[in-house]
Amino acid sequence: MRDLLGGVPGDRLPQAEYKADFRRRDFAVDGYDSWKLERRQEFQEPQNASWRAYFGGNRAEALEVIEAGRDDLLQLSRLAADHDCRLLRVRVVEFPLTPYLEWELQSLRVRAECGELIRVVGPELIAPHELDGPLPELVTLGSDTVYDITYDAAGLADGATRYLDRATRDRVAEFISRLYDQGEGIESFMARQPVER
Repeated sequence: MRDLLGGVPGDRLPQAEYKADFRRRDFAVDGYDSWKLERRQEFQEPQNASWRAYFGGNRAEALEVIEAGRDDLLQLSRLAADHDCRLLRVRVVEFPLTPYLEWELQSLRVRAECGELIRVVGPELIAPHELDGPLPELVTLGSDTVYDITYDAAGLADGATRYLDRATRDRVAEFISRLYDQGEGIESFMARQPVER
């Protein structure tokens, strides 16, 4: 469903440039929600101490690191509120859960407890939109920015293509919003699913 991006030309940003550009644009314009769609079931996050602990076999330490990040997450939620912005995320979850998702769902649970609005959808909900390939990993910022985040074959972050177009931003936000409306809250999902803690 790459036509979601409307054929508007984008700017390819390597990872370091993407992160810097994101920081510059984040909360630069008040009054616009930030929408995120996560589709892939496997990522590599070696820069994340909790991820390293979890995949190093120390699940207790991994959860401790996640819990230790609560203050930063609460501060982020307060900053978003100050800018009249909600942080909303749709996470596609397939079964059986990958080890990555077992870890990430713990992180998402804490993010939700700190104010991020997160819902889970199953692959059946997005199947009609994936006839030409998997949905991209997308984030919207402000009034006109969309990032199509890319990863290498190993699942390591590899930058993003940035689209600066109000109509594209609105179309992507509306699409993720529709999925969000059909999703299940992360808290409810975690309460009824056997996700190892």
